[in-house]
Amino acid sequence: MLAMAAAGAFGPAGISGLIREALAEGDKPIAPGMRKITGSVTVNGQPAREGQLVRAGDTIVTGPKSEAIYVIGQDAYMQREKSTISFAAEAAASVMRVITGGILSVFGKGQKRLEVPTATIGIRGTGCYIEASPKTVYFCLCYGVAEVAPAADPKQVERIETTHHDHPILIHNDSAMPMMAPASVINHTDRELLLLENLVGRWPPFYGKPGASGY
Repeated sequence: MLAMAAAGAFGPAGISGLIREALAEGDKPIAPGMRKITGSVTVNGQPAREGQLVRAGDTIVTGPKSEAIYVIGQDAYMQREKSTISFAAEAAASVMRVITGGILSVFGKGQKRLEVPTATIGIRGTGCYIEASPKTVYFCLCYGVAEVAPAADPKQVERIETTHHDHPILIHNDSAMPMMAPASVINHTDRELLLLENLVGRWPPFYGKPGASGY
């Protein structure tokens, strides 16, 4: 991982320090909260700071050319530019609302619900990437199991099970488009998933498997 960081594989300057911190902890998660901030990032309308905890009820917003990497419990997130994400805790599950923009997430054990403009997605212990706009959402279940209920017809639930980006989809909320359509793998990488899982003391399930093609 450090060799990849030196080659710039993880993007913005300063990510290598975050990787060193994760590696130093071994299989233990690093401290929760904001681990890396690039550009303009706010929490509940106030400028975010590294080390700041993210709690239920918080809303994180990134500006243009900005990014936030943060840890909440067993979960880690890489929030892309120009995105708005909020978190809640309800009796049945933790809830992440992707209002707009993109986010790469890895989740530990326990039930989670992802709410996006065009669907509700139930997951448990997975990694996924989402890009959301009001009428179309891109969803890649990088590994794990998810149940996707499109807002256009919540009864048409699709169960997806993948091991390595096997079934990305577009979820539409437009009667002129199919509710769920196959898509390609875009805008996220295995190296980013590796970084996020290492931040919470884990390895992605595809790591080290013979014959696994990289993204």
